[in-house]
Amino acid sequence: MSPVRVVLYARVSSHDQVQRDLSIPAQLDAGRAHARQNGWIVVREYVDEAESARTDDRPQFQRMIRDARKATNPFDVIMVWKFSRFARNRTDSVTYKALLRKHSVRLVSLCEPVDDSASGRLFEGIIEVIDEFYSANLAEDTVRGMVKNASLGHYNGGTVPSGYRLARDDTD
Repeated sequence: MSPVRVVLYARVSSHDQVQRDLSIPAQLDAGRAHARQNGWIVVREYVDEAESARTDDRPQFQRMIRDARKATNPFDVIMVWKFSRFARNRTDSVTYKALLRKHSVRLVSLCEPVDDSASGRLFEGIIEVIDEFYSANLAEDTVRGMVKNASLGHYNGGTVPSGYRLARDDTD
């Protein structure tokens, strides 16, 4: 029996996470270790830096999906740190997981192990709902905070408008 062929998919949402260079290496290291422990072979790694999982418009994600659809069946498993690395949008999650199943590719989460039982599928669905809620709720909280910050006359970032200069706020 041939060993299980695995690809790793790692993703972070922000440029700040990319600059700190912690999350992606940690995700990949954990995936490599898990593969090694199970006798699986990592055949490729796909990494999206500063890409939100609220959409499927991520270059390496799309490349991975295209590769999964190849007739040669280049891998058996996509391994992610958490399902939220794969998608934070229920529609995308369900759609792409169905497509992967059609091509005999399993999606495995290191931190959220689920099986193919009825309760495992229920648990995975609950995780999808929570991931989508977390993302939408965080966006609402961020906008609310930025509106409040701006109403107090504070700088929210970006290019300083013409005719203004950035003043240091000594009240913090």
